[in-house]
Amino acid sequence: MREGWEMKRLDHVCNFINGRAYNKEELLDNGKYLVLRVGNFFTNNHWYYSDLELPGDKYCDNGDLLYAWSASFGPRIWTGEKVIYHYHIWKIIPDSKLITKEFLYLLLDWDTDKIKSDQGTGTTMMHVSKGSIEARVVPIPPLPEQQRIVAILDEAFAAIAKAKANAKQNLKNAKELFESYLQGVFEQRGDGWEEKTLSEISIEFARGKSKHRPRGDVSLLGGRYPLIQTGDISNANHWITEYTQTYNDKGLAQSKLWPKGTICIAIVGANVAETAILNFDACFPDSVIGIVVDPKKANNEYVDYLLQTFKTYLKEKGKGTARDNINLGTFENQKFPFPSVKEQQSIVQKLDALSAQTKKLEAIYQQKINDLEELKKVILQKAFSGELKTAEILAV
Repeated sequence: MREGWEMKRLDHVCNFINGRAYNKEELLDNGKYLVLRVGNFFTNNHWYYSDLELPGDKYCDNGDLLYAWSASFGPRIWTGEKVIYHYHIWKIIPDSKLITKEFLYLLLDWDTDKIKSDQGTGTTMMHVSKGSIEARVVPIPPLPEQQRIVAILDEAFAAIAKAKANAKQNLKNAKELFESYLQGVFEQRGDGWEEKTLSEISIEFARGKSKHRPRGDVSLLGGRYPLIQTGDISNANHWITEYTQTYNDKGLAQSKLWPKGTICIAIVGANVAETAILNFDACFPDSVIGIVVDPKKANNEYVDYLLQTFKTYLKEKGKGTARDNINLGTFENQKFPFPSVKEQQSIVQKLDALSAQTKKLEAIYQQKINDLEELKKVILQKAFSGELKTAEILAV
């Protein structure tokens, strides 16, 4: 550690003030003051209000340093209007003679993962006690050094944020390029294309089977037959190559084994309208539709790509109930464009090639984002070990 730096307990350089705990009756849908809860700490979702008049230290205002110590951990400098902050949030008052608010924020941000691993308690919801955070020992440099570090980090992080934004936009562009091309393939139909329903190009078009109740009975599981769930379909990329559950012989007896090459369509819940193709024989429940295409009429990869372009439409069709869902009836009269099988195969080859190139680009941009996150951690580590130099910002 550099000369002039000291290791100090956090309660020697700042005060932690708890917010107020509320009864349900005290939280209103409208009122004089917004109540900042942990759920609002990083989002603006579902605010409550209160009309209570409280001591001044139970309010936070623009510029105050806060720290969520339960569930969603981390510091934040509040930039909104005057609010009442909840019990699961601390307002932190730095001793201006020893530490700046900006340095303390960066220090706590850097230290949060370590705080959770060292001092986090609880099983259903992790939290950190006020006593343990106050007793935490951290490196504190002199005030001029704190100001120098904050200035360097602000500049470095602004550059990192800009680079991440560019990488994310490039990642978005790569995905949209493929989706645009995919959409165009099926909109610019050539001569000889016909409109057909899925049942017209299928040998079998039906829901999966899971007759036993309850469906998750452990006596059905743990065998050699892959069991595909809607989440497996959503996580797949055109082909389903992985699964998390299996049926045994008893499970198979009350279900059905679908052949490799079957197109799966998730028809309920958050994954509704997601599609992918089985890369092995497998079972799936009635929350999934299976399509075994007639190879004389259709190519299964073509059909899966085709269904991807209808995903938004199908999701909309599934709305309006407590749980999003579509069913066989959704497809009964729905026509889809089909050229000859030979042309379908040609289209699949082109889409596969473009998809492979898109995935390479996505991997490059995602790695760039990961590298920038790692660079931020490296810079923070150097900052709080006294090794940060102005030239660090040139590494971004």
